[in-house]
Order: sequence, then C-alpha cells, then structure tokens
Amino acid sequence: MPESDADRIGELQAEVAQLREAVAPHAVVDQAIGMMVALGRVTPQEGWEVLKDVSQHANIKLRNIAELILVRGRRGEIPADVRARLEDALDRYGPTQVPGSDPGSPAG
Repeated sequence: MPESDADRIGELQAEVAQLREAVAPHAVVDQAIGMMVALGRVTPQEGWEVLKDVSQHANIKLRNIAELILVRGRRGEIPADVRARLEDALDRYGPTQVPGSDPGSPAG
C-alpha cells in the first residue's frame, strides 16, 4: 500500500527532530574539544580522548562533561572530582593547567 503524503511528511518531521537532537550535543562536545586543544595544547583527537577518559572515569555522560567544561569552566566552578580527572587526563596527553585550579599544586 503506497504511503500517503501526510504519512511521509510526519516521518520527515520526526527525522528532522531526531537530527536536531543529535546535532546540539555534538556542538557542545566540539566546543569542549576546542577548549581542550586551546588550554591543554593537545590535538583535537587527543582532546576527544581526554573528554572520553574523564567521562568514563567520572561515570558521567560525555555530553555532560562537555557542558560542565563549557558552562562551569568559564566561572571556575568545575566540581573538584571532575577537575582532578580532567587534569589527570590532560597530563597524559599534554602539559596544561585547568582553569580554577591551583597552579602550584600537582594535578590530581
């Protein structure tokens, strides 16, 4: 049985909504990777690995880690446990100091 125009329009609208949902988190993650590149002096691939590492070790979704870095990082309010994991991960990939941390203290 052929699909009606209304059915097809409904399917396309649902697909557009799913794509919009998928794109928004990618933008946040891409921006957080950019911060890792700028602050941590790492490559974009290493920045991605840092975010994955922190997400896995903090047991927080990668998108949420990215949001923490973007929103709370600007204010120096990254939670201490996440900041420590972020510093540890960045230390493995390149020299850095995370905003809001004590430059005189070792990472971790």
